[in-house]
Amino acid sequence: MLACVVFFACANNGLAQNHNRLLVEIDAEMHSLNITQELEYYNASSDSLSEIVLNDWNNAYADVKTPLANHFSDEFYRGFHLAKEEERGKTSNIAITNQEQLPLTWKRPKNDPDIVVVKLLNKLAPNKKINLRLNYTVKIPSSKFTKFGYDDLGNMNLKSWFLTPARYENHAFVIYNNENLDDIANAITDFDIELKLAKGFTITTDLNTTEEIRNNDYTVYKLSGKNRVDFDLFIEPKSSFTNFKSERFEVITNLDGDKVTPEDQAKAIDNVVRFVKNNIGDYPFEKILVSQTDYERNPFYGLNQLPSIIRPFTDEFTYELKFLKTYLNVFLNNSLFINNRKESWIHNGIQVFIMMKYIEENYPDTKMLGKAASFRLLKSYNLTNLDFNEQYSYFYMLMARKNLDQELGTPKNNLIKFNEQIASKYRAGLSLRFLENYSENNAVSKSIRAFYTVNKAKQTSESDFENLLKQQTAKEIDWFFKTIIHSRDLIDYKFNKVTKTTDSIYFSLKNKTHINVPVPVYGIKNGEIVFKKWLEPAENDSIYSVKRNDANKIVLNYKNEVPEYNLRNNWKSLKSFFPNNRPIKFVFMKDLEDPFYNQVLYVPTLEYNLYDGLIPGIRLHNKTILDKPFTFDINPAYSTNTSTFSGAGSFTINQNYRNSNLYNVKYSLSGSYFHYAPDAAYSKFNPNVQIRIREDDFRDNRKQLIYLRQVMVNREKSALIPNDNSSENYSVFNAKYFNTKTEVTEHFNFVSDVQLSGKFGKLAAELEYRKLFENNRQLSLRFYTGTFLYNNSNSNFFNFALDRPTDYLFDYGYYGRSENSGFFSQQLIIAEGGFKSKLDTAFANQWITTVNAGYTIWNWVEMYGDIGVLKNRNKNPEFAFDSGIRLNLVTDYFELYLPVYSTNGWEIGQKNYNEKIRFIITFSPKILVNLFNRKWF
Repeated sequence: MLACVVFFACANNGLAQNHNRLLVEIDAEMHSLNITQELEYYNASSDSLSEIVLNDWNNAYADVKTPLANHFSDEFYRGFHLAKEEERGKTSNIAITNQEQLPLTWKRPKNDPDIVVVKLLNKLAPNKKINLRLNYTVKIPSSKFTKFGYDDLGNMNLKSWFLTPARYENHAFVIYNNENLDDIANAITDFDIELKLAKGFTITTDLNTTEEIRNNDYTVYKLSGKNRVDFDLFIEPKSSFTNFKSERFEVITNLDGDKVTPEDQAKAIDNVVRFVKNNIGDYPFEKILVSQTDYERNPFYGLNQLPSIIRPFTDEFTYELKFLKTYLNVFLNNSLFINNRKESWIHNGIQVFIMMKYIEENYPDTKMLGKAASFRLLKSYNLTNLDFNEQYSYFYMLMARKNLDQELGTPKNNLIKFNEQIASKYRAGLSLRFLENYSENNAVSKSIRAFYTVNKAKQTSESDFENLLKQQTAKEIDWFFKTIIHSRDLIDYKFNKVTKTTDSIYFSLKNKTHINVPVPVYGIKNGEIVFKKWLEPAENDSIYSVKRNDANKIVLNYKNEVPEYNLRNNWKSLKSFFPNNRPIKFVFMKDLEDPFYNQVLYVPTLEYNLYDGLIPGIRLHNKTILDKPFTFDINPAYSTNTSTFSGAGSFTINQNYRNSNLYNVKYSLSGSYFHYAPDAAYSKFNPNVQIRIREDDFRDNRKQLIYLRQVMVNREKSALIPNDNSSENYSVFNAKYFNTKTEVTEHFNFVSDVQLSGKFGKLAAELEYRKLFENNRQLSLRFYTGTFLYNNSNSNFFNFALDRPTDYLFDYGYYGRSENSGFFSQQLIIAEGGFKSKLDTAFANQWITTVNAGYTIWNWVEMYGDIGVLKNRNKNPEFAFDSGIRLNLVTDYFELYLPVYSTNGWEIGQKNYNEKIRFIITFSPKILVNLFNRKWF
């Protein structure tokens, strides 16, 4: 039956029904293309069409308001927004006529600038053709945005640069905007192209070159291709590509392999091509082009993250894996036409599944960290002991533990970047491997070959793949698509009751997430597998029995075949009195989670403040790379100035809510002990709750947080710092609400703050807005207002501060928090009033309102200005202002503020001006890490 289906599919898979003929004059210096195009469009639908939709993805680069520009902004990429006009691309001077040479009107829909809708004079009936003639000019963008376009070396990498019909299905054209996701919805088309190119350039393409016509000034290349949705075209002064001949087609590549000999490159390519042919099928075209650009856009995360000097894999292995990943990506995109926006999990799943299979068959003993696993110092790390293929599970689990994973069926443009690039791809491959192991008859491997053979070079869908999978196994697998593909439900089993005899084991399972999928149970004896059995979905109370086979341990999901949320609760010892008593393992710095140990990680620390001096310590915690439901972090330290112990610690319970906008709650208990003066210390005890809220769209950068805490402070008396009784021992209840939305072009942040104590009550609000303009100038505005509900304190300690808060809650990283003069008193933390100049009236015990503003003058030089009104008891409100220059050298890390003019007068001309300069210096690497992470999460 399958053979008949294959024959029928191949018989109807000949010529595409659309034909594109392009005559292209290339101006390599101006990075522009003048195009004359004949489009023969065939209406293969059952509908009469009054218009035809053309994809014009090059026009997505036209300005900073397109969906592509918004996507860049979402991911904190500034380059496109700040680019010069000549670096952006566009499609212009479009003229369209029909076969009678009558002009046709066209438009770009309001929200779709990369789409052209052509209005037909007469409806196009089903199974009829129309010939359109198009003339237009294409300005190619700089390749620095997406790696497609021109570069500074005279090269041009062209992708999706011409007008071509969009796919039509379900009675409508599929309209997808260019969002840099490689998922254009083109109709299958035949191509005949003539390229006119000045001498001194070469072309490389995966289309067939039928003729070259050369003269003194230029060369005309004639290209053709059948049944394509897109193709690659590289224009270079000197070709960087090498051709490798395989049995049936030609592999063209410029994948970086400088450290690998041509012979080893050829061997790796041949191995990959043969393996993919045997496991997927024959490539339908005569050429395949695998470029360094393709790899850089979708790298093998893990291999590409380490500097070459410490990479734990050989150059040959690295090249082979890079080629395998890139080849599979190109192979599938070029020949298996799916809805790559909504059903990309199929390509991703097949790609990762084949990659895992390649490692299993060719490098079965390779570890996740390669040759680093043989280093004696690293033997105790779980990271070095895991098999190479285990990394896929950990990358997926990184997002699941953060409660940021998404359904595999989520459209690509709705995926968080980390999911789109890494986690969702890996989970798709893991899911197919899960189904393969469960079927126990290679059902997935067979289905992939059949699916590809039947559907290559034609449009197909998830339902076709699902039907083939169900045909290849006698087991019921509806749960796979319902639970694994089209939900973000988690899988988490654990043993409930376990009893044993000499011959048998009896047990029940607890399904912690109530998601019923199969799970394997293993019997282990001294590290060897003595039995394995797949358990079908059942109720929690079901009792299973297996033959013991001398096993001394039973383990669920021992080989991590099921993408399970928590592996730490998956085993039971059959010999010890405490069956889940895991030994403690101490690990230096960081490690992956090890389900068979209680890991305690330790790392030396070094902090500093003026009163404690250098503070060396040792940090003990259980925070592995994956988030955990319970963490502890204890950092005992030693104050070198006072010769006393100090330090901090915390205990946190982390609770995720999967199907709610309120998606995470953290319950914490923290404490710290340091000095706030040369002769006095403080201790802080802080139970708190953090409630995190997100939008329905995970990509939305709006985040909300409710923060509730009770801050209890004990300050020792100081002979050097004047205190009153109310500022020694106190307790403050604090409730905050944060509402933040940050993109590269705009930032908005609102914070409300309520503080209640026996001595005072406060209510405050802060509003921040930042706008980045196209000329790289930035406007920053901050509004702060606060009032006392009641105030029974007679000191300034709890008052609103204009320029330097006293930080009675000990939240800020002051190096010399009690200093009123000297270098450390010049440290600036933007909080409360946010002023930079030190004014006579520095505090308000009734209310305060301030506005802080800044504007870029040039590059990292900005001007700032602050205005405010302060009200103290029994005094009239006082107006204050300041202004000056900000040197924003490294934002939040190193900044200088140079006062110019304020309520104090012309500060720049006054004595001791150097003492008026304020600075921000931060040594915390966490801030820098957060700046990197925001584009991924």
